[in-house]
Amino acid sequence: MARFEHTVAVAALDRGWFEEAAGTLLDLLGTSREGEGGAVLLADGRAVDGLLLLKGRHLRPGARYGSGPEPVGADAEAPEADPVSEATVLRAWRPSRSIEMEHVLEEASFSVRTRIRLREPLTPGALELSLSGHNPQGGSLYRFSARGKADPAAWWAAVDRPSSAPPAARPPVSGRAVHRLGKARLTITPRPAEDGSWQVSVVLVARGRWLLRPVAAVALSFARGTVTRSFREAVDRAADAWNTALAELTPLYGEALRTEIAGALTEPPEPAEPQPL
Repeated sequence: MARFEHTVAVAALDRGWFEEAAGTLLDLLGTSREGEGGAVLLADGRAVDGLLLLKGRHLRPGARYGSGPEPVGADAEAPEADPVSEATVLRAWRPSRSIEMEHVLEEASFSVRTRIRLREPLTPGALELSLSGHNPQGGSLYRFSARGKADPAAWWAAVDRPSSAPPAARPPVSGRAVHRLGKARLTITPRPAEDGSWQVSVVLVARGRWLLRPVAAVALSFARGTVTRSFREAVDRAADAWNTALAELTPLYGEALRTEIAGALTEPPEPAEPQPL
């Protein structure tokens, strides 16, 4: 077994702002409609960028969405690379109870299916995620699965504790991944800091399965330094992204916040800057 842990300081998120932002996003999507060519239009007529209704009725169970039209059939010219099929199917749209969707990514050598469920979206409540993947032409070594859950109520309870209190016993964010060769568990637990920020601890525990446990233990012992460094760098990058996003968004409330979210939905993302060699 190998355990990796890293704690970062992040800006605290105001609960009222979070719930207003979530409610605004839900309202913008809930009042959207189908437009010409399957475009999804907000109430003001602007199209949601990169989202098309491919099949079914908008915001009804079974509606299928994608970023472009589906393949028209075998008569189409075959591309050089393996064809990729990607779509999101809406399973339930009940804003007072739950929203459920399934994302499917398929190609000749791999298939990944992701299910997402948001309980009590108006609050919002717990977010549950499950993921499974496999190679249609491979065996058990090409299969994996994962589950995760984020509980906002447990998060707010954890950060509302006195800064001198021990961390919450139950991590508000947790996930498990399983493969024939090993399994891993990830937990994220916040606690308040004296300066008003949050101290967020991220813990990853990995181990081999069955007879591979000794082999995995030896391999991890040699690679521990590299894995630890990569793990900490990934957590640090996530913390930096969180702080940057909060600095840009949290000053916005009311109509300004609604305008910002609507713009994010309808405007194409800016191209990424080239990284130096």
